[in-house]
Amino acid sequence: MVLTSFVEVQPDSHFPIQNLPYGVFKPEPGSEPRPGVAIGDYVLDLSVIASAGLFDGPFLKNSDCFNQLNLNKFVGLGRPAWKEARVTLQKLLSATEPTLRDNPSLRQKALVSMVKVQMLLPVVIGDYTDFFASMHHAKNCGLIFRGPENPVNPNWFHIPIAYHGRASSIVISGTDIIRPRGQGHPTGNSPPYFGPSRKLDFEMEMAAVVGAGNELGKPVDVNEAADHIFGLVLMNDWSARDIQAWEYVPLGPFLGKSFGTTISPWIVTLDALEPFASDAPKKNPPPLPYLAEKISKNYDISLQVFVKPAGQEDTCIVTRSNFMHLYWTITQQLAHHTINGCNLRPGDLLGTGTISGPEPESYGCLLELTWNGQKPLSLGGSTRKFLEDGDEVIFTGCCKGDGYLVGFGTCSGKILPSPP
Repeated sequence: MVLTSFVEVQPDSHFPIQNLPYGVFKPEPGSEPRPGVAIGDYVLDLSVIASAGLFDGPFLKNSDCFNQLNLNKFVGLGRPAWKEARVTLQKLLSATEPTLRDNPSLRQKALVSMVKVQMLLPVVIGDYTDFFASMHHAKNCGLIFRGPENPVNPNWFHIPIAYHGRASSIVISGTDIIRPRGQGHPTGNSPPYFGPSRKLDFEMEMAAVVGAGNELGKPVDVNEAADHIFGLVLMNDWSARDIQAWEYVPLGPFLGKSFGTTISPWIVTLDALEPFASDAPKKNPPPLPYLAEKISKNYDISLQVFVKPAGQEDTCIVTRSNFMHLYWTITQQLAHHTINGCNLRPGDLLGTGTISGPEPESYGCLLELTWNGQKPLSLGGSTRKFLEDGDEVIFTGCCKGDGYLVGFGTCSGKILPSPP
């Protein structure tokens, strides 16, 4: 029997009772931020539920984790507390449970219409790492920049490659992105170009939110890594390709990436994603023992990117990809991140890198879709090599269950011009 809620949930909603993703919101502009979960078109205020004494299990009964301004304390409690919260909330919101359903005053305080709330970053992100975990993306980038002889560096098949990103410029969905300025490749004997980026791009990514961390000097076993991942969000790691191409040798991305990264507001837990687990790609060559998983899995999450060109009313779909296209799993990424003893902390963010599939229509960024501007993309009445001022980019992602969806909502941002 399919679990249902007393809160009405439309069949195409990303937020049925099977999902219950976590976020942080303000019910009114002047109110304090507080944790919530999404259910249909409503946000359940967890501070109200906690104050009513409805979290009565051993891990949450005496905790003030839902009376915080962010989710860091809760995600830091670890998987037993997450499971306890999920069981409590699914019971509380189920159609057969009277506690909240039949208490009008509590229901009125606890359930807030989504259209009224302001969503905020769900966690304080202390550190942010961006991986390069899609083989199709790695291969395409290599073909574009290095040619067919050696498109993917040999180390890529042994190491989940990553760089340390800039946590301070991670923003919530709906935040405008100002076109970055910087240097680009010189032409001939001229000095390097300086000015607004001419090759502004999106990157279709997802990101893992770290839950319980690890002590400095103590790596996380790859087969226990899932216990350190609270859940996933959609992520757009905006990229200035011209700035990136000029700066990235020898130390990697810097100003071409650090001007803005957008994430979706709702963290979908691994427990909610478990019914959609799928086998990860077979590794060839086999990974070193510390990356060898007993069960190596991804999740069947359909991903779509839409662009609403400046001055146009309609959005155009530009790519359809899937989380299953990742070569290195999120648990391998986390285990590799800690193998040298690096300590991760609750709220840290681990980006997957661009998630591209094998077909051109599944490429996860304009660099690949337009082959670095050589093949302009048709968007309704206009074309694009890269993003123009006023363009809005919208990501969506969801899993398709039997009569329900488990989704992430949207991750969006609009490009504003560089300041003069």
